[in-house]
Amino acid sequence: FESLVKNIDKMPQLSNVAKVMQSLYSSGIDNVDMKKLVRMIESDVMLTANILKIINSPFYGFKNKIYSVSQAVTLFGARKIYGLVIHFAMSDHLKVDTAIYGFNNTQFNEMCILQSSLMMQWYARVNLRDMHILTSLALIMETGKLIVSKELYGSDYLEVYREGFLACENIQEYEKEFLGISSYYLSAILFSHWNLEPLYAEVLKELDPPEVNKVQDQVDTDFIVKQYSDAIDIIRTAINLKEVLTDQSIKKASIKVQKMGLDNEHFEVVALRIKKKYEEQ
Repeated sequence: FESLVKNIDKMPQLSNVAKVMQSLYSSGIDNVDMKKLVRMIESDVMLTANILKIINSPFYGFKNKIYSVSQAVTLFGARKIYGLVIHFAMSDHLKVDTAIYGFNNTQFNEMCILQSSLMMQWYARVNLRDMHILTSLALIMETGKLIVSKELYGSDYLEVYREGFLACENIQEYEKEFLGISSYYLSAILFSHWNLEPLYAEVLKELDPPEVNKVQDQVDTDFIVKQYSDAIDIIRTAINLKEVLTDQSIKKASIKVQKMGLDNEHFEVVALRIKKKYEEQ
């Protein structure tokens, strides 16, 4: 754990595009200059291509194909576009092999898109404003696993960790046992290091707090942060590196939706619809 955190502290900042992105959002999400945002994205050909590729993924459920960045920004909104840009900046920055998890890099990236898509289509009926925040976070919440993979590929523990991970039943518990911390908490530390939206780090820290922080966190946690954390937990229950929208994982997630006091039948309908499209790929 100490080694992982030290390496995060040593990481250089994100790309210039990400820095420009953060400056555009510095005065608040509602004050983003959309024309400047579109121009900034269009100035990077690869970023433009990647964003359009993701948005046109069948998992997001848009009926018509989106051909331009301006269309994408209009449909997705400033908050979700922020998540997409940061997602690609991180992927470019943390070029690691995800085979340690039994997923190749394409499959890992697809899983992140599925998580984001499920959040968007489910939470749009719960709260539209919160949906924009949570959809972005769902897309990048697994970044901590890239940090773990990067660290382990330079160590003697690679095969031991890989075997244990593939055999474990609960990913978070295994990470805590082996690393002393969960990958979501590492994501939170990384987001703070890169000065991303502070709320993202707060939500992920609430997911799997270290044992020493649990009692205090339960007292101090903001209601909104707890609500967001519960929603993120539901998404990672339905879609994770062990179960990608299986009948069992959807049912487990649905029970958590019901405990939140939300419509679990709607959640299941959305999850099964995305599952069908996923299986058709």
